[in-house]
Amino acid sequence: MTIIDSSVLIDYLADRVTPETDWLEQNADVVPCGLTDVILFEVLRGIRSDKRVAAVRDELQAFQMWPTMTPGLEVTAAENYRSLRKRGITIRNTVDCVVASFCIENGHELLHNERDYDSFEKYLGLQVIHPDGRLV
Repeated sequence: MTIIDSSVLIDYLADRVTPETDWLEQNADVVPCGLTDVILFEVLRGIRSDKRVAAVRDELQAFQMWPTMTPGLEVTAAENYRSLRKRGITIRNTVDCVVASFCIENGHELLHNERDYDSFEKYLGLQVIHPDGRLV
C-alpha cells in the first residue's frame, strides 16, 4: 500500500504539477493507494469553502482510509521522534512523525513532498517512493 501524504494531495488538488502529483495521476488506478485520518485532516483543514470541503472529501473517498493512532503507535511515534532528536534532527510537524511511524510499523510506502520525512527514511527505514529518482 502506498500512503499519499497531504503534501502531495494539497498540490494535486491545487493542480500543481510536481513529480509526486504526476506519479499519483499515473498510478492511482493501478497501485493500491490510501491515506490516513490525520492526512485527511490536514487536507480538509485548509479549505475555506464548505462546498469545496464536501467535494474534496468525496474525491478522497476513492482511497482506502487508515486510522493512525492505533494502540501503541503513540509510543512508537514518540520513540522515533526521540531517536531522531538524539541525532540532532528536529521534526517540525507532529503529524509527519505520526504518519511516518504508521507507515514504518505497517510496511506501507509513502509518497510525499516534505523534507521532514527524509530523516525517517535515512535513519528509521521509512519506504518512500521517489518519482524524481533522487536518493536520500
